[in-house]
Amino acid sequence: MKIGLLRETKDPVDNRVALTPMQAASLMVDFPSVSVVAQPSGVRAYSDAEYLAAGVRVVEDLSDCDLLLGIKEASADSLLAGRHYVFFGHLAKKQAYNRPLLQAMLQRGITFSDYEYMVDDAGARVCAFGWWAGVVGIYYTLRGYGLRTGAFTLPAVERDFTLDRLMASLKQIALPRVKLLVTGGGRVAGGARWILDKIGAAFVPVEDYLACPSVDKLTYTMADADELVRPLAVDQRFSFAHFKQYPELYTSDFARFASATDILVCGHFWSPGEPVYLAADDFLAPGFRIRMIGDISCDIMGSFQSTLRSSTHAAPYYDYNPRTRQEEAAFSSDANVSVMAVDTCPNALPRDTSAYFGEKFVGNVLFPLLRNGVSAVLDRSTIVRDGCLTAAFDYLHEFAIGK
Repeated sequence: MKIGLLRETKDPVDNRVALTPMQAASLMVDFPSVSVVAQPSGVRAYSDAEYLAAGVRVVEDLSDCDLLLGIKEASADSLLAGRHYVFFGHLAKKQAYNRPLLQAMLQRGITFSDYEYMVDDAGARVCAFGWWAGVVGIYYTLRGYGLRTGAFTLPAVERDFTLDRLMASLKQIALPRVKLLVTGGGRVAGGARWILDKIGAAFVPVEDYLACPSVDKLTYTMADADELVRPLAVDQRFSFAHFKQYPELYTSDFARFASATDILVCGHFWSPGEPVYLAADDFLAPGFRIRMIGDISCDIMGSFQSTLRSSTHAAPYYDYNPRTRQEEAAFSSDANVSVMAVDTCPNALPRDTSAYFGEKFVGNVLFPLLRNGVSAVLDRSTIVRDGCLTAAFDYLHEFAIGK
């Protein structure tokens, strides 16, 4: 097998890689019949020189590769007919902007597997950056709060930032004496909680969080769907499975948090059709006190309608004016809500996150594939095989043809 590492071309650029130089080198030692090559790139967190030093050839032409690995979507016009691509496709939820990409895959007889759908036998994802998104999202959100209030200063993230440097920066500031809510119960929320615990923030249960109007140190709580929504029927008990199947039978229960929270960090999964937690009118409700929102999930006009667009690492923040419902310059008015909506948070620590991701991908996907000739995880994540939609993703047919 010959594996090719794609050069990232999507704008804004992504510095992460699917395999680090040492991971690629180890793979070739463990499996002598495997070779790994990389397209030249000036934006990767790991340089071409590092790949060459590890014994990975750097070549422009990947047309003879069996497996082509990237992070973000390859451009439709770059796809090589009959090859097997793996990256985050952002098309299985019928994202209209990627319809041309899916159409090109079908037309060119391509096989495509999506990291997002790589799950084990129990349905748990095995190749994900979510925990790191939570880690970086907390840092960006606290940095934004410091910029908004002038209470403290955290450095902007640079390309060579690491987790150790991020932690050291956080431990040098005086933490604000405010209340912070983290939504969600998965990896993103877990990464956020890990950081908060490491820097000495105080965790309290939801009941205590809501009951206490003020705090003497940074205090946070965690709220998942069972705390954020409630059934419309008074005699209906919350069930996560029922909520996901029938979201229209639930309504937002977020108002109680909006009047008790200074900083909101969104780490939950949300789908269209589920209740909107903060609609535009809610930002003007009496008692509303949230002034900084870190939307790690970055659902544009989704569960929190202050997320008007995604932001970038170079410019992570903008303000939402609740009265005009329009974007304004970051930190331009105390009456506004400041928003952080970087949708590629893990890219702030590209070397750390790439090493973590590559380890999971090798262990859960490549090793079984190379040892046994098959990988159940890879098969489950395959959306297109030889130019045809697989059974699990056949629902994309009408989307693909433009209906």
